[in-house]
Amino acid sequence: MDRPAEIIVVPHTHWDREWYEPFQRFRLRLVALLDEVFDRMEQDDRQRFTLDGQLAAVDDYLEVRPERREQVLALVRAGRLAIGPWQILLDEFLCSGENIVRNLERGLARSAALGGAMPVGYLPDMFGHIAQMPQILAGAGLAHACVFRGVPERVRSHAFAWQAPDGTAIRTEYLPGGYGNAAGLMDDPRLVTRRATDLADRLRGWRPDGDATPILAMYGTDHAAPAPDAPDLLAAARVAGVHLRLGTLAEYFATQPATVDGLPTVRGELRSHARANILPGVISVRGHLKRAMGRAERRVERYAEPVAALYGDPSVQRFLDMAWSRLIDASCHDSVTGCGCDETAEQVAARLAEADQLGRAVCDLVGARLAAAVPNDAYLLFNPTPAARTALVRLDVEAPVGGGPVGLVGADGEVVPVQVLDRARTLLADDLVPAADLPAVLTRVHGCELYGQEITAWSVSPDDATLTFHVAQHGDPAFDVEDVRLALAAAVGPDRWRVRILAAPRLTVAAPVGVPALGHAAVRPMSLPASGPALPASGPALPASGSAVPAPVTVVDGVVDNGLLRVEVAEDGTLRVSTPDGLSVDGLGRIVDGGDVGDSYNYAPPAVDELVDKPRAVHIDAVHEGPVVAVLDVVREYRWPVGAYIDAGSRAVDREAITVTTRVELRAGERFLRLRIDFDNRCDDHRVRLHLPLPSPAASSYAEGQFAVVERGLTAEGGGGEVPLPTFPASGFVAAGGAEGSLAVLLTQPTEYELTDSGRELAVTLLRSIGMLSRNRHALRDEPAGPQLPTPLAQCRGVRSVELAMLPFRGEWHSAGVLEAAEAYRHDLLAFPGTAEVSSALPAPVTGLTVDGPGVVLTSVRDRDGRAELRVVAQTPAETTAVIGARRGVFGAWRCDLLGRPGEPLSVDGDGLVHLPLRGWEIATVQLDLAGAA
Repeated sequence: MDRPAEIIVVPHTHWDREWYEPFQRFRLRLVALLDEVFDRMEQDDRQRFTLDGQLAAVDDYLEVRPERREQVLALVRAGRLAIGPWQILLDEFLCSGENIVRNLERGLARSAALGGAMPVGYLPDMFGHIAQMPQILAGAGLAHACVFRGVPERVRSHAFAWQAPDGTAIRTEYLPGGYGNAAGLMDDPRLVTRRATDLADRLRGWRPDGDATPILAMYGTDHAAPAPDAPDLLAAARVAGVHLRLGTLAEYFATQPATVDGLPTVRGELRSHARANILPGVISVRGHLKRAMGRAERRVERYAEPVAALYGDPSVQRFLDMAWSRLIDASCHDSVTGCGCDETAEQVAARLAEADQLGRAVCDLVGARLAAAVPNDAYLLFNPTPAARTALVRLDVEAPVGGGPVGLVGADGEVVPVQVLDRARTLLADDLVPAADLPAVLTRVHGCELYGQEITAWSVSPDDATLTFHVAQHGDPAFDVEDVRLALAAAVGPDRWRVRILAAPRLTVAAPVGVPALGHAAVRPMSLPASGPALPASGPALPASGSAVPAPVTVVDGVVDNGLLRVEVAEDGTLRVSTPDGLSVDGLGRIVDGGDVGDSYNYAPPAVDELVDKPRAVHIDAVHEGPVVAVLDVVREYRWPVGAYIDAGSRAVDREAITVTTRVELRAGERFLRLRIDFDNRCDDHRVRLHLPLPSPAASSYAEGQFAVVERGLTAEGGGGEVPLPTFPASGFVAAGGAEGSLAVLLTQPTEYELTDSGRELAVTLLRSIGMLSRNRHALRDEPAGPQLPTPLAQCRGVRSVELAMLPFRGEWHSAGVLEAAEAYRHDLLAFPGTAEVSSALPAPVTGLTVDGPGVVLTSVRDRDGRAELRVVAQTPAETTAVIGARRGVFGAWRCDLLGRPGEPLSVDGDGLVHLPLRGWEIATVQLDLAGAA
């Protein structure tokens, strides 16, 4: 029997960029560590080092030590220092699939600039792995993966074929014992031989018969450098029949076959607890970070990049690059996870806020350019989805003279009626001012602007000593404040003046407006006759064209109905939702508060828990009653324990009165019900969940995440050091049910859920409130996950808000419109005020890109060297075809790899459309020439 005759010992450090200390404090330690390592490598050619698979550590170091750049280049080119391929070691479940791709793309590009990336998808410490990672790595040209956490118990060898849902398989190295399985090898020079012998015996057990390739031993741990004399200590070690040598991780994988032939196959995500802790509590701790990540990613991926690629210019690219830098940095596995110290969490929140701001800045810049062709009494609307749609838009408009009805008219002259949601104040100021203070009053006028609006008219009335300003969104360009001063100077006599500022009446309105795919359309408010158009009594469920108007929403005796959903509020504040075909669900929206004496890594209920799920009082406020949108506030009052007695294992006796407001919103034409849950959290050490009964019991759930929808059962595989709770992550939606019907929960951010009560309910976590980074003693985990440090801000006190939507449906999720509903829910229209002359005509609607096909989901549109590059995913188990078009047609098209390197050309039909065949679950990247020869 062939036996491995060599162990390749890989010196490395696992570098947490920020964790129980903030970034800059960790960087001080990084610089000191790498100074020491690079000095040794300069003096001894035998030294090798692998820098944790992430370029961020190199960038962070060289920012402080730029003089070391040439040394780093030389070490990488010599094969002695392994860097990349990632920019940062991410958490795969708490960022978007597109974020993962950009992370890998940036890491490979930065590594290439420094001599070349390690050709291995090194994933040493992620808290489980997404199903599509094999396809992502293969799409970037990597032949190997290397993992630790999440590997199922049935894996008994050091290598296996990890298969993505589309069938792409990649050879994957499992690290028995983790990325530090040889960490103590050279701690004591006297014990190196004995420890090396034990290590060889232990790791040989993971080699099947006939596998004589070298053994991988990971010599390193968190934030630690190898022994200075490691080459000498290893050379002196004597292990019978085995040669030990130092090498990089890249050198080890150069000895391994790149094929998956003969290897056991594991398909899909790796979330087993059998081999190591996967620490699932990070999904829900510090929920505000998850919401900020979802919001910022959506802003950049689906608004800023597409609008810039299709309608902008290259000048905004740097803003987008900066946004991506912050998004990638925030995705780190100790960052967006929220399992660091409070300072770290605050820095992550700031990065995500900046990414969102940068995305908004790009939208504002490009939107303003487009709106320059729109009259300044009108609006430009942008649709970020790749299909024409009719969607609700909220606008601030001038009220008609006389208070009559108002509508919106498009370029084609079609009028859409609106619903008035709010009326702005018209009297902005009414003050008595001494005459001597009038000059100071006039200093509030800046050019034509006063109180954020522009002056349209003014008057000075000496008879009643009144100075009046009339203001509106657009003022009189001939206004000069000096004329007011002269008029006041001429009005001699009154000692006190009345100063009034009157705004033109304005309304906040809602209307269903049709906008082309990834395109824009203009609408102008207009006065309607008293008998003007109204929403029709019936309309299409999902308007297929931009001009279709859906049926109205009605509110009768507290029951909300839009013809597609009927919603009733029960006495306890829960909801009954039904559809016209007889599907009905009762008891939706029950709020359950329970204790949580765990930490940022793992939930743990007190030994004696107390669940609070019955409100003490319930009342309903009608906010809007249709016909475009109906909104009810369901207000429930609870008494929650103020905290927990951690040592005693029980909840506190004292209670805090908590008001939970569930805003229920139903829009015309939507098949789903929007919810927003708000409460002021004034309690500690607890978990709050939203319970949603299912139309029929479910044996499994389907959760949309990173380029895939994953099926999960009612349990999780255990066997390692933590209790395997079946709480799972979802990003776009989670759906579950059975033959009698199903329920999908539509999401805007990574969210934790669980199928409870034997598959009869979905429980969605709204809040985990905890006070320790890690606990040394944890009821559901054998060992600490980090230092026991207080994290008072992780109690998440203050106002908390969670948004989601509910879609009841029949049949399979992939044929019941769940993907389309999730797309519509996440992507509202953008509105930009026009800036052209009022008298100008409205520009015609413009289509950007169209993407169609069963199960085809668009994840990215961006500019790539003058071409439009888009990424689509077949989120369906069946083969499908993506049909791609543009307003003037497509003049050329090419398939690309995941990094944007063009490959085979694609045919364009006579209508300027590209038909792209896709395997089920295939991720495809395409570049389009939209300009033609011009």
